[in-house]
Amino acid sequence: MTTAPVTPRPGADERLARLIRIPTVSAEMEERGLAPFDELVDLLPELYPLVHAHLDRERITDLGLLYRWRGRSDEAPLVLMAHYDVVPVDESDAWTYPPFEGRVADGWVHGRGALDDKGPLVVVLEAVENLLAAGFTPARDVYLSFGGNEESHGAAAAAIATTLRDRRVIPWLVLDEGGAVTDSPLPLVPGSAAMIGVGEKGVLTLRLTARGEGGHASAPPTTTAVRRVARAVERLGPRTFPARTPVAISRMLRLFSDRATGPARTALRALAAAPPVSAQTFAAMGGEAAAIVRTTVAPTMLSGGTAANVLPSQASATVNLRIALGETVAGTVERVRRRVDDRQVQIEVVEGSEPSPESPVDDERFALLAACVGVSHPDALPAPYITMQATDARHFHRFAPAVYRFAPLAMSAELRATIHGVDERVEVAELGRGERFHRALLERLP
Repeated sequence: MTTAPVTPRPGADERLARLIRIPTVSAEMEERGLAPFDELVDLLPELYPLVHAHLDRERITDLGLLYRWRGRSDEAPLVLMAHYDVVPVDESDAWTYPPFEGRVADGWVHGRGALDDKGPLVVVLEAVENLLAAGFTPARDVYLSFGGNEESHGAAAAAIATTLRDRRVIPWLVLDEGGAVTDSPLPLVPGSAAMIGVGEKGVLTLRLTARGEGGHASAPPTTTAVRRVARAVERLGPRTFPARTPVAISRMLRLFSDRATGPARTALRALAAAPPVSAQTFAAMGGEAAAIVRTTVAPTMLSGGTAANVLPSQASATVNLRIALGETVAGTVERVRRRVDDRQVQIEVVEGSEPSPESPVDDERFALLAACVGVSHPDALPAPYITMQATDARHFHRFAPAVYRFAPLAMSAELRATIHGVDERVEVAELGRGERFHRALLERLP
């Protein structure tokens, strides 16, 4: 309950800027060490004193932070997630402001991590700090789960999830990054939408390796190791896996049809009513639309050879797959094996995680998130969708019944392109809206 009106503290933009100035690049851990991560963790009590005075905090591994805010009941808790590591910066890229300067200018906070994921982390902490200042206690326990290596496979979040499961803590709702408030979510659909991820594709990395006769390139055999691997990669085209429309996407199309007009409304309603047709339609569109409805295959690395005039005795290709909901790692590997159809090509699983189930969209948990969107972004239509990138939330879906992926910040297509790219930034006004979303969520917990 709240004992006094909530007055948000000013200065969220500067607090975010201070976090951005700390280069917590998890992929550069060997060069930088743990010092930047420890510096950020040590800064948090200064920025959020009430959070650290009232919540229990423990370190889970070197990079995991788990806070517990004790509620008024022993009902299953809420888990709010974020990560404080960021991806590297290419020094040759021309940023408007240096990526780790944390510049606040013209109503924006600029820098690596502004959107992914220090901005979303800050709006969680801002909401908790503001509610504590008003004497608020949540209806049930709230855990804050912050990982420091999400961008490099998320071992900290996995350890946090295991810790809670071992303690028999089964969350009522888990919320992590993933979706956002977007403009024009589909062609011919006007307005903005709050895209709430209710499922997450699995991740599978395979290494295809072939051996052959080495020797001088002047007299190559018919089939070399390189040619064999290249042929295998070529056989793994876009149609390797069938297209299927998840339940959440059919529901999304129905919601969007209510906002569309004329022929667009008719088309969206027809697609929502016929999942096989919508699957083929999305697949034909290619790109992000196709990725929603099928397992994708992306060759990302090729290797082999030591000189331009020498036939390599071994060649390999690394292939990254994002597994559609309803499929499995084992089934995906078997389909790849059948499609490659070459016993001389070894297929090795480098890493693999199963896709999540779809979380409910017709119960009080999704309805609560939708209501909070109405507080923070009243013009946005809450809609379920499938998250295609891997998030730390994947470590919870094995035992938590409702896992969602949504950062309550407006991100246009242009802004989304800056994530892992150049000129990443967040609008200062969006930090306020994100804080309102999380404050509403905490206040309205049943």
